[in-house]
Amino acid sequence: MPVGLGEPLTLEDVVAVARGAHVTFPEASRDRVRAARAVIERAVESGRTIYGVTTGFGALADTRIEPAQAGELQRGIVLSHATSVGRPLSREETRAMLLLRAHVLALGHSGVREQLVELMVEMLNRDVVPAVPQQGSLGASGDLAPLASLALPMIGYGSVLGSAPGVTEPAADAFALAGLAPISLEAKEGLALVNGTQGMLAVGALALDRVERLCRTADVVAAMTIEAALGTDAPFDERLQLLRPHPGQMVSAANLRLLLAGSPILASHRESSHLVQDAYSLRCAPQVHGAVRDAAASARGVLAIEVNAVSDNPIVLPDDDAVRSGGNFHGMPVAVVMDALALATVGLGSISDRRLYRLLDEKKSNGLPPFLVHGSGLNSGFMLVQYTAASLVSESKSLAHPASVDSIPSSAGQEDHVSMGMTSARHAREIVANAEVVLALEALGAAQALDLRSPLEPGIATRAAKDTLRARVPFVEHDREMGPDIDAAVTLVREGILVDAASEVVGSLQ
Repeated sequence: MPVGLGEPLTLEDVVAVARGAHVTFPEASRDRVRAARAVIERAVESGRTIYGVTTGFGALADTRIEPAQAGELQRGIVLSHATSVGRPLSREETRAMLLLRAHVLALGHSGVREQLVELMVEMLNRDVVPAVPQQGSLGASGDLAPLASLALPMIGYGSVLGSAPGVTEPAADAFALAGLAPISLEAKEGLALVNGTQGMLAVGALALDRVERLCRTADVVAAMTIEAALGTDAPFDERLQLLRPHPGQMVSAANLRLLLAGSPILASHRESSHLVQDAYSLRCAPQVHGAVRDAAASARGVLAIEVNAVSDNPIVLPDDDAVRSGGNFHGMPVAVVMDALALATVGLGSISDRRLYRLLDEKKSNGLPPFLVHGSGLNSGFMLVQYTAASLVSESKSLAHPASVDSIPSSAGQEDHVSMGMTSARHAREIVANAEVVLALEALGAAQALDLRSPLEPGIATRAAKDTLRARVPFVEHDREMGPDIDAAVTLVREGILVDAASEVVGSLQ
């Protein structure tokens, strides 16, 4: 289903276009763009003073620019502001960023010509994706440097992502091959391309999509470990959850009850008194996983507003034939929820590592062999798998320092408070990536432990998840190279395949 610019956009639309969905520019949106453009053209003709149209930028806002220099001014802001550095954003992140910026322009409050939006649509539909270095944004006036890098190919400069990962090519060559032509910018258009929150929003929206999928995966993997450790499902009793009804906790506990229902392993020791209570990493899974879900829900609410927000400056008000400067470009709303999402997701990885650790320790695993391998001593088994998990959790703790608490004045003090929202989003994305790997490592350990419990069988949901993993990763009889096993498990987690396997036999997880 094509996604229409200027129409209400959902986070699911953003993910779809990031992954290649087609984009259209409906006539109603074109009408809005034409109306806003007419306001700018009348203002220039009448000699009105408008920030960034007939003035310089930032601290140079008091410098008068003649209308005849409008094109040079707009070309200059793109060239001078494209100072971002570091490795490029991924193709999906950049496609999301290009969509979101085109969508803002199509809302009809930026004053650009419809030809500029058309070019962005064609770039998306022909998959001509700019190479956008990801460092250099202060998050106000939005993501200036990354957005300027996004805009470079549109005016005949910069690079685009090649067909192979890590490869870029000159934008001019890619445009010629795709049958596209760069555009000459006119009044207001360069500023409209670089001023907004679409960098942090693109990275944040895709990170959120991964977190929401990862929360369901965490419930599946935790259920596998609870069985393997001879834990109990008693703490997930709905009556207990209702006494502390945080939404995320309720959902996670319901998932765990569904995943563990009818488990022969749990039934085998349900009436025994081998433990009075399970360790926190098993017993408190709903509380920890649920807190991540709640943080994700909060982020979703903010990002859902932001994708349809006008974060340009100045903003054109066609109904009043007016242009007004404001602060909608400030990224603090996005920065705050991205920091919160990052903090919460550390907990998802941290509790996963603790569950894995318990499976490896013969004193805590209720009878499993040391490090989940026969012949331990000669074999190290999963010892270093847990080292890697611990390393990633530690790294995530360092990344979780909230970027939004920082602010560095810029532009000679004119831009004296900034959000650092792009940094918040990037850190959230890195923490999510680390948590995906940690949960994949736990899944490897849990599958090994469940096999070691044979002839006892896990429940149908966890067995389906284990069998899915086993189709790609064999049981570890003795020490072997673990890298391919880890890569396979990470793919199963990152793409939600373990969740799909469990859901096929017990119904959709929340």
